[in-house]
Amino acid sequence: MITGFSPRPRSRKRPHIVAVVAFDGVVLGDLSTACEVFGLAKSRDGRAAYDVRVCSESPEVESMHVALRAPWRLSSLARAATVIVPGVNDLTRPVPDSLLRAIRRAAERSARIASICTGAFVLAATGLLDGLRATTHWLAAADLGRRHPSIDLDANVLYVDNGRVLTSAGAAAGFDLCLHMVRRDLGADIAASVARLAVMPLERAGGQAQFIEHLPPSEAVGSMTPLLLWMEQNLARDLPLPVIAARAAMSTRTLSRRFRVQVGTTPAAWLAHARVRSAQRLLERTDLNIEQVSEAAGFGSAAVMREHFGTVVGTSPLLYRRAFQH
Repeated sequence: MITGFSPRPRSRKRPHIVAVVAFDGVVLGDLSTACEVFGLAKSRDGRAAYDVRVCSESPEVESMHVALRAPWRLSSLARAATVIVPGVNDLTRPVPDSLLRAIRRAAERSARIASICTGAFVLAATGLLDGLRATTHWLAAADLGRRHPSIDLDANVLYVDNGRVLTSAGAAAGFDLCLHMVRRDLGADIAASVARLAVMPLERAGGQAQFIEHLPPSEAVGSMTPLLLWMEQNLARDLPLPVIAARAAMSTRTLSRRFRVQVGTTPAAWLAHARVRSAQRLLERTDLNIEQVSEAAGFGSAAVMREHFGTVVGTSPLLYRRAFQH
């Protein structure tokens, strides 16, 4: 028998603190999404998997419709393993320096930092997104790119995971991002359980495209506007580059150069995206079958439409119809 030995008391595992930042102008939907997803997650023994704390500089913050009392201060970020930055409803509102410092300090000690929707503007102000790939709501993407050109902005995805720094697009994409983090931490089974409890679909892959509402060409495009409108009105026709150039009364070389300068892409790429937009509308609003949609949108075959649709939208025409048909 061994004497003189007393076993060490088993140390309790430190809770995974998720600090959800609140500030004046916070988007409540983004804040509540993070609280809901992490708050519903249970470990395999049935205990809460996360200690969720809503943190702010002052006890009360104002959102668009309500005033919110936050029970925790920004000092909680010093102990948080994950920091969530919800969106801000007014992009002209200055971000408090104290909030930026608290987020930077959390990142310096290797906390995981994630933004939802326009929360990417707050992260960008800290410098944490410099040189990284990131996303935000598609409506705000151009503004974010102008303000922070050092960010590798990808407005066509639901979320981006850089390891310790993550960003998501708007609304439901915040749910996808939070569920993705739960799956990373606790496994697919628990993430699926959270999705069921929240009565939400299972996590969509981060690379899936945002479902963007595409508007017709604006007069701001410049001299290409009449040509773009004509192309959009003739999507069902065969429109090779010489035909488009003839319509614009330019050589193919001149058209390609001016098109890229004014529109930002090639005529063929713009045409493919316009045909995908047309297919989206037909899938949403009609009962045409996939072959008929592909013909009406100018793809020529369902196989060609599926290829372009998958590239642009990130899902199949059939799944898109199931999700969005009126």
